[in-house]
Amino acid sequence: MFGQLDHYWSGGFLAANAFIGLNLVGALLLGMLVGYERSYNGRAAGMRIYGLVCMASTALTVFVGHAPLWFGGSFTGVSADPTRVVQGIVTGIGFLGAGVIMKDGLSISGLTTAASIWATSAIGVLLGVGFYAAALLLALLCMVSMSLLHRLEMRLPGRMTLEVGLNFGAHGAPPFEELATQAEARGYQVMRHSLRISFADSRPVWRFYVVARDRARAASTVSLAEDLAAAPGVTSFSIVPVRL
Repeated sequence: MFGQLDHYWSGGFLAANAFIGLNLVGALLLGMLVGYERSYNGRAAGMRIYGLVCMASTALTVFVGHAPLWFGGSFTGVSADPTRVVQGIVTGIGFLGAGVIMKDGLSISGLTTAASIWATSAIGVLLGVGFYAAALLLALLCMVSMSLLHRLEMRLPGRMTLEVGLNFGAHGAPPFEELATQAEARGYQVMRHSLRISFADSRPVWRFYVVARDRARAASTVSLAEDLAAAPGVTSFSIVPVRL
């Protein structure tokens, strides 16, 4: 029995462990590279999470290529299918990504984090199967897309959705069409079907969504806040960006 332990200290077995270890170190570094952007922006999933995801994906992939060495090489009937391992990794990362997605009304947050975690697992898989240059390129592309493409996206023409909440005084609320006309003059279109009316302390409370047809030309949220603060009859208000 003790003689079988000699195999674990043979040159081939130690070389395989060293090779797997180097892959894990590389996976940790690439995962941390992608996760730095999330950590820099104060997200819950940071460098540690991304490094762990990338390492785990690499570990589960690279060990399949060393099936003859499993159990000290004493069990020769092992048949490994890398495609099934990758399928399991993708499924597991899907559950992890779903856990970071939060929904509050029409606002959905965490999609970028979930997508980047999934991409990080793909980096680990590429490392595990030996595509080192492709894994490095994917890590760099992920970091660039998460840090720079957002700025480019904000410069391109596009729409912006805001949730507006208005609390009115004792004199009641103005006609809704009048409010919609004022919003259109500032570059926003009121989504009339989104109007929700409630009462708090016997006073009406309106909540509805407005869409900026062109966010570059529409009035800023600061300008809207100044207009609402000066509007007669409005006692308090809220303006919340909606992320779909």
